[in-house]
Amino acid sequence: MVFENPVIKELLSKVRVLWALRHATSLMAWDTETYMPREGSTERAIASGELSVLSQQLILRPEVIELVEKAEKQEDLNDYEKGVVRVLKRSIKIAKALPPKLVYELAKTSQEAVVVWREARKKNDFNMFKPYLEKIVDLNREAAEYLGYEEHPYDALLDLYEEGLRTRDVDNIFNVLEPGMKKLLDEILSSGAFPREHKLEYIKYDQSAMEKVNLEVLKILGFPLGTRARLDISAHPFTQHMGIKDVRITTRYEGIDFKRTLFSVIHEFGHALYELQIDERLMATPLARGVSLGIHESQSRFWENIIGRSMSFVKAVYPILSKYLDFIKDYDVDDVYTYFNVVKPSLIRVDADEVTYNFHILLRFEIEKNLLTKEIKVEELPEIWSNEMDRLLGVKPKTYSEGVLQDIHWSMGSIGYFPTYTIGNIVAAQIRHHILKDIPDFYEKIEKLEFKEIREYLREKIHKWGSTYEPKELLKRSFGEEINPQYFIDYIKEKYILRKI
Repeated sequence: MVFENPVIKELLSKVRVLWALRHATSLMAWDTETYMPREGSTERAIASGELSVLSQQLILRPEVIELVEKAEKQEDLNDYEKGVVRVLKRSIKIAKALPPKLVYELAKTSQEAVVVWREARKKNDFNMFKPYLEKIVDLNREAAEYLGYEEHPYDALLDLYEEGLRTRDVDNIFNVLEPGMKKLLDEILSSGAFPREHKLEYIKYDQSAMEKVNLEVLKILGFPLGTRARLDISAHPFTQHMGIKDVRITTRYEGIDFKRTLFSVIHEFGHALYELQIDERLMATPLARGVSLGIHESQSRFWENIIGRSMSFVKAVYPILSKYLDFIKDYDVDDVYTYFNVVKPSLIRVDADEVTYNFHILLRFEIEKNLLTKEIKVEELPEIWSNEMDRLLGVKPKTYSEGVLQDIHWSMGSIGYFPTYTIGNIVAAQIRHHILKDIPDFYEKIEKLEFKEIREYLREKIHKWGSTYEPKELLKRSFGEEINPQYFIDYIKEKYILRKI
């Protein structure tokens, strides 16, 4: 057993109901995005609001708070037991800070907003979504004040998604990334070695054929479909974990440019694998989940980009693509590789290449910061979005749907979430640096479809610990260092300028 201290055992028995509630709400969230009838959103919003308040009440029960305080004073706690105390203390602090009415309103508004966003995106109607976004921003601004911060209100929201992350940390990251990646992007585009577009981007595919490709790719990666996992369809690809033995991912099929759905599947597989490989001894405890969104994103980006867009992977999956997609016969492995690695300033974040992706996050980071401090208004977002996309990448959206309405996150009430994507890109590059030292034939294994050792490496370094260690400590323990954006710049240079990958 990893939990031996009697106080910790008693504490875990008291909070198991919180895990059960999260299990249930996770299932509801998955259903909202997949199979729930559209008009079901009204009752789902009420239920979600009530359950959010119930969760807050349960974590703030006097007996739970007393046990956490008692556990904190225990001597000789092991790392897992210390992790339980840290996670619950943090949850109690957040729950104490936020008034139940605010928790309810944010949960209810978000449930309603997701459905409206989906329609607004489909109809290209920003005004339909605007009042919901204004309310969500106001509620998040209010939450930041209740949560408290030392330097910037955005700090309070960042910490909800990436424990310990501060606005100055993200500013420092982009202070390195923006100039470094601007220079590399100019060099890559000037060289012409990687195309700005590819014929395969415009070829239509049969959805049933592409579904077979996705299922076979998941099988070779090691996704336990049918036993512990599912693949479904949604408007926005996502991963939802109910527990260590029930993790579900989605993709979307647009009928053209097959790499979009393929890389959505590989990306979500990375998220799912994290949850599936958590130590089963942590099941139904506060530690049985990924430690943060940034670390989570590093896993999805590692599989999507470091592995999925490598020449080794292209060679490995080319036979699968040829088997199901008739048009692939007109293109060789080099063609597919350049198609997978097209580099061009584009409008849609989820479809962006690895060179330009972080500019999309920088845009959202700056917008969110300024919304919280009231330096900009929601009604100004379409124009600001257009101008900043032009400044950063030289492209402007022609519709709201390919601009300010493209992401689901704000409709879900998630402000402070986007920077974790850049954290993930950087950490994925750091992991690559270290895995190449420990597994020198890393790329050879990919080409041979030998993923077991790679999965095991990630399990040992990241996955099995769940939330035992906070993100910065986990990186120090596993790799001996904190996050360093230079690894990402070096990776991009090695791949796209030096052509060594």
